[in-house]
Amino acid sequence: MELTRMTAAELSAALATGEVSATEVTQAHLDRIAAVDDRVHAFLHIAADRALAQAAEVDDQRRAGADLGPLAGVPVAVKDVFTTVGLPTTCGSRILAGWHPPYDATITQRLKQAGAIIIGKTNMDEFAMGSSTENSAFGPSHNPWDLDKIPGGSSGGSAAAVAAYEAPLAIGTDTGGSIRQPAAVCGIVGTKPTYGGSSRYGVVAFASSLDTPGPFGRTVLDTALLHEAMSGYDPMDSTSIDAPVPPVVAAARQADVSGLRIGVVTDLSGDGYQPGVLARFAEAVELLESLGAKVTEVSCPHFSYALPAYYLIAPSEASSNLARFDAMRYGLRVGDDGTRDAEEVMALTREAGFGAEVKRRIILGAYALSSGYYDAYYGKAQQVRTLIIRDFDAAFGQVDVLVSPSTPTTAFGIGERADNPMAMYLADLCTIPSDLAGNAAISVPCGLAAEDGLPVGLQVMAPALADDRLYRVAAAVEAALAARWGQPLLSQAKGLES
Repeated sequence: MELTRMTAAELSAALATGEVSATEVTQAHLDRIAAVDDRVHAFLHIAADRALAQAAEVDDQRRAGADLGPLAGVPVAVKDVFTTVGLPTTCGSRILAGWHPPYDATITQRLKQAGAIIIGKTNMDEFAMGSSTENSAFGPSHNPWDLDKIPGGSSGGSAAAVAAYEAPLAIGTDTGGSIRQPAAVCGIVGTKPTYGGSSRYGVVAFASSLDTPGPFGRTVLDTALLHEAMSGYDPMDSTSIDAPVPPVVAAARQADVSGLRIGVVTDLSGDGYQPGVLARFAEAVELLESLGAKVTEVSCPHFSYALPAYYLIAPSEASSNLARFDAMRYGLRVGDDGTRDAEEVMALTREAGFGAEVKRRIILGAYALSSGYYDAYYGKAQQVRTLIIRDFDAAFGQVDVLVSPSTPTTAFGIGERADNPMAMYLADLCTIPSDLAGNAAISVPCGLAAEDGLPVGLQVMAPALADDRLYRVAAAVEAALAARWGQPLLSQAKGLES
């Protein structure tokens, strides 16, 4: 089998037996990137020499009889929001173009310790603000299913890299759905772990109470392997949870939903949802019931307020976090010709360095936090957040997991919503509640929409620190659908081939 078409689990087994070397695996993926990334634009930086050096080191360790983990020698693409020594970290923004951080993010360190090969940094919406990767200062990424469609966002580059077979695994961040939404529209698996279950240290902040690093993979087991390797308590992150990583790999191998109570969220369907998305979702629910799950309908009435609450909370935190980009400490500096004071240089730099969406959210956040408006806007949004958490608590008192579509529609055309921010924001309608509550959620492919032949994602939501339940359900759906289809869903993606 072609190395780039093998799953991470298959590569791990082949590497462990010596059937193939880490250097061969890495070179195969670098060749794939060279062949297709001019059309996909998943990567902002390819770390070819560094990746091959890492691979050679893994090969040496394996020959010496070292006890290596399951991801040793397996390539991983990393969203360009994680600081990485020796590689640029731009966050998709001109204000950080060419910046080389002096330290590694905790997750970057854990990938290295696991022996995973960091093959490059992936494209993203600027500072993770967007749902299409069109807000990148370096141009949009393209969906491998249809190169004229968006790959989702803000982690669209990571999702596209996995779907295009440029990397078997990738890391992203989920603030309002930025892992699950691109996973859904690219036909792959993506997980938002429990908030605090994966470290934010070294992740350039967008909204600190929401940002959650998580894994992408082409299979549920692959995603679980990366989830386990990247997660765990980190004393460098004040919001990190000091608790064992849930047994996600064991759950992915279990793939059994017999007796599991599954709640269908009635509030995440109806008007605005594409018929093909609802049809595939309904089939997935029927499939779960046929596999022995107990399915009931559950209402979470405050989910309808999640979108407006999010777009007050997230921009407010962003306006505070992005104040550090002042042209004085790092990154871009414009107008420093000796005739301007610091305030003028700062204003010119921010004007040149930030894109339109980032400016929009900074202005909205600053307004929501301003004197006289804080209680009316930001304070009320936080109260709504509490009501959404209570909805989840009540629902999880009745069922073990909740399910919904991952996105209201399949991938839309590049440029189609660029001038309509509200239409763009609606792409995260299903995913935002879990970010506001901090619980775990996953998107797993559940078929293709009849209207356009593009992928549809099934979202599974679980209580905090019950991440293993996600993988148990997702793996059961994956196995049943694979038996029905007789081939991987991604094999039907013709965008690159055509």
